[in-house]
Amino acid sequence: MNVFIVGAGPGDPELITVKGQKLLSEADVIIYAGSLVNPALLDYAKAGCEIHNSASMTLPQVINVIEDGVKQGKMVVRLHTGDPSIYGAIQEQMDALDKLGIEYKVIPGVSSFLATAAALKQEYTLPGISQTVIITRNEGRTPVPDREKLRSLAAHQATMCIFLSITMLEDVVKELIAGGYKLETPIAIVQRASWPEEKIVRATLATICEEIADKGIDRTAMIVVSNCLAADYELSRLYAPEFSHMFRQADK
Repeated sequence: MNVFIVGAGPGDPELITVKGQKLLSEADVIIYAGSLVNPALLDYAKAGCEIHNSASMTLPQVINVIEDGVKQGKMVVRLHTGDPSIYGAIQEQMDALDKLGIEYKVIPGVSSFLATAAALKQEYTLPGISQTVIITRNEGRTPVPDREKLRSLAAHQATMCIFLSITMLEDVVKELIAGGYKLETPIAIVQRASWPEEKIVRATLATICEEIADKGIDRTAMIVVSNCLAADYELSRLYAPEFSHMFRQADK
């Protein structure tokens, strides 16, 4: 196996997986998403490693670099931000590699929506509040099916992690309110979760646009909408003394 699609994690170089770091250190060729991946991760690369920034590359160019590396017997790492499976545009790359008969392996990474929860010191699934997490985005240049528009998803009142939508925040708020969220619903925005320049803004749907106006947050930010952000909740049954499960008997 000479080709690896690796999740870089959310930004902090120490949050790449052990396996991901090992592959980076062994790679002969690295193609990284320069507009999103922390360049500090390239410090793991060995001397003489061939490095390509895919920010200015097309899909055929990326595939050509991988194919050339394989033909030369080189180990190639395609480094994607967060976890490659979420808005990573890897399916088209994998399909192209399949057509060429090039084998590859995908290495998962820590997604930014998880780093956001860590930054907020927040559990997304609180008993009695929400047991569902919706990962989505607002419609922009990439269309969203009608059944998956924010207005439709808001009807569930679940925790929502909204990617790639910070520049459309006013539209996001309007859609969430139209879908059923109340004006006082808590919302948090985290820019560059786990990076040194991480920023956190907390507000409600009624106030968030005003709160964020002078914060300079215009890209690489996660929007989290959830009553979990400010609510009384039921304690988990998992650690309740009166609750039995296969590893522990309830107290009598």
